[in-house]
Amino acid sequence: MSRPQLLIDTDPGVDDALAILMAHAHADVAGLSIAAGNVGLEHTVRNARVLTGLLGVATPVFPGCATPLVRLPEEDAAFVHGRDGFGDVGFDEPEGAAAGEAAALALLRLTRERPGELTLVALAPLTNLALALRLDPELPRRVKRLVVMGGAVTGHGNTGRVPAEFNVGFDPEAAHVVFEAFDDFDLVDWELTLRHAFDEEAFDAWLAAGDARARFYGSICQVARRTNRERGRRGIIAADALAMAVAIDPAVVVRSERRHVAVELDGRLTRGATVVDWTGRLGRPANANVVLELDQARFAAMVRRALGAG
Repeated sequence: MSRPQLLIDTDPGVDDALAILMAHAHADVAGLSIAAGNVGLEHTVRNARVLTGLLGVATPVFPGCATPLVRLPEEDAAFVHGRDGFGDVGFDEPEGAAAGEAAALALLRLTRERPGELTLVALAPLTNLALALRLDPELPRRVKRLVVMGGAVTGHGNTGRVPAEFNVGFDPEAAHVVFEAFDDFDLVDWELTLRHAFDEEAFDAWLAAGDARARFYGSICQVARRTNRERGRRGIIAADALAMAVAIDPAVVVRSERRHVAVELDGRLTRGATVVDWTGRLGRPANANVVLELDQARFAAMVRRALGAG
């Protein structure tokens, strides 16, 4: 079987790091387009370079948007990921330089060079992708698949605004642009990631059995693990890794439902909320395949391989 061909939009980020390790273990990666999100763009670009250096790969890193499309962000996720996004471990300056091409332009160029070949995996706020769509609305017709990690499909978000999930809430206008432009994408939401968290003892055993990738990941995830425990979240929550599993192997999806999904832009309490038309009241065509259940054992095997533990 041929390896999946991926183009990844990301804001590394601890869980992004695991997803990127998975991508390079299971697929071919055409590039990493980088957004601000979990932490600022200077850190997310540097973290992507740290990852490509760790893996010894020549995957290009394309710096993207440093702010959302319209409003400045109300919050980042440094309290989860560390001030530098990688647990404040303090890695040496990576050797590989970022590319000189802007992320949105790289997304357009690569999909023009390889129409119908690339699965676009969106792990960050959707700013880069929205900008690319404004430059070229034909982009969706050149993408093989779009997999989005974002949203909270029944309103159990993870931001200061109760219904909103971080990626969508960071740049709701960008998410609106993307959800309106694509008539068929896979949505892996925050609530799904909570249902598919890993047992901590089992995960620690994978880290102990793994190689340099496991040692790296074990070092950067400590702040996130501590924060999740303090917030009463159980297990190892690997949101972006879950979306990456769907991108690499669609057969990992056990249950999903096609529904129309939109983004609330104006609500005083609900700005950034993901609105799913579960009962067809709006009369609009379904645009999202909302993933509701995955094969946990299959997902775990993919993560173990990415860590060098199986």
